[in-house]
Amino acid sequence: MKTKLVFWGANEKEERVLIGMQLRADDNAVDIYVFPETLATEEFTKSMLGDWRNGKTVEFPEGHQHIARELTIAESILPDNLKVERSDIVQRAQTEWHFVVLSTKLNDAYQTELTDLKEKIEQLSSYDSATWNSLKTFWSKVQSQVRERNLFRDHANSLRDSTNELFGKMKGMRASLDEEFNAASKVHYDAFMQNLQDIEKRVVDGMNLNGIFEDLKKIQKSFKETKFSREHRNKVWEKLDGAFKTVKDKRFGPSSGNESSPVDRLNRRYDGLMNAVQKMEKSIHRDKDELAFQKRKVATTDGQLEMQIRQAKIKMIEERVRSKEEKLEDMMQTKIDLQKRKDSLAAKVARQAKKDKVEEAKKEAANKIAKEIKEAEKSRAGKEGDIQKAAEKIGILKKDKKVEKPGNDSVSEALTATLGESIEDVIDTVKAVAEVVGDKIEAAIEEFKPKVDNDISSEEE
Repeated sequence: MKTKLVFWGANEKEERVLIGMQLRADDNAVDIYVFPETLATEEFTKSMLGDWRNGKTVEFPEGHQHIARELTIAESILPDNLKVERSDIVQRAQTEWHFVVLSTKLNDAYQTELTDLKEKIEQLSSYDSATWNSLKTFWSKVQSQVRERNLFRDHANSLRDSTNELFGKMKGMRASLDEEFNAASKVHYDAFMQNLQDIEKRVVDGMNLNGIFEDLKKIQKSFKETKFSREHRNKVWEKLDGAFKTVKDKRFGPSSGNESSPVDRLNRRYDGLMNAVQKMEKSIHRDKDELAFQKRKVATTDGQLEMQIRQAKIKMIEERVRSKEEKLEDMMQTKIDLQKRKDSLAAKVARQAKKDKVEEAKKEAANKIAKEIKEAEKSRAGKEGDIQKAAEKIGILKKDKKVEKPGNDSVSEALTATLGESIEDVIDTVKAVAEVVGDKIEAAIEEFKPKVDNDISSEEE
């Protein structure tokens, strides 16, 4: 977009003048240069129209007039004492230059923001995700303005090059951080794999499985809290999961890892939890009995040292009871959650079972219909010979021209005599099939519904 114009006009004395206009976008102003015709020689005019308008420097002659005007939309950029032949060119330039000013201000704002980001990135000693996200957000805004053509190409290219440079620096920092993270992940990976190998060796040596299982649970908890690379995490999890399955097979038998259904697995877990709850309640009851005993003994203790010992025992037992009661509370909450899951799963299984029964009934009804159709076809097959003879007889009658029309009474009598009851049997069979097929598979299904409902009712009971 041109920011310089050159054209002929006239001053207040109606004297012909050469006018040059130049936009100063940073200042939101327009410089107007007025040259009397006596100064605007042919050579100078060509220089203004060519070199100066295209951005080259041209030496102005003495005696020209310089006017600085603020660029606005409401008022004309030309002073009242200057007139031009093509006012539309000036008006168009005024509109376009206003856009240039706004675009320049937008570029300046982005350049300032980019400078702040550059200073922030230069001060980083390592990769920072928040700064990376800020840079991404900034570039997204710039791209949006470029798509809408609110930024000139030169401005957009400058912003792009500077932003790419900053992205490059951030990527270098991130690569260094990734190397550090992968190195740390490798250390964690080696430690976990060694622990799991030790677990496997203890299983092979036949050591206490309950203790091994508890150790596996601790490793699993630590695994969830440790940061790994994706590759290391997958490998450790595969090893850990295999160790759990091995221990379960040793404790409960090979079938423990292959439960027949989700319901069985959930029931087994619920039963195990309830067993643990009972043991915990008994343990708390024993501790409370011991606590009551120690409190009674304190009242009858004579020696100071013995009293201190009993008081220490009381504190110890109270802390033990408190800890066990917290665990019991967690167990009871888990019980509630498992019960909800059991109820939900049981309802889902019941719905699926009912659906399966209905589907089975539909299949049985369809099979029955198919069977009846097949039997009807077999019944018709035995009478095809009689039908063929009747057809031949009709043909003979036509050939001999004893009848004029297919609907002649003699033809009907011949056909009826030949077929006898065969036609009636065929018609009856067709009606029966139409009743079952066209009427209706639903009626056939209804025949099986009592059986389905009874089966489902018995299951619910």
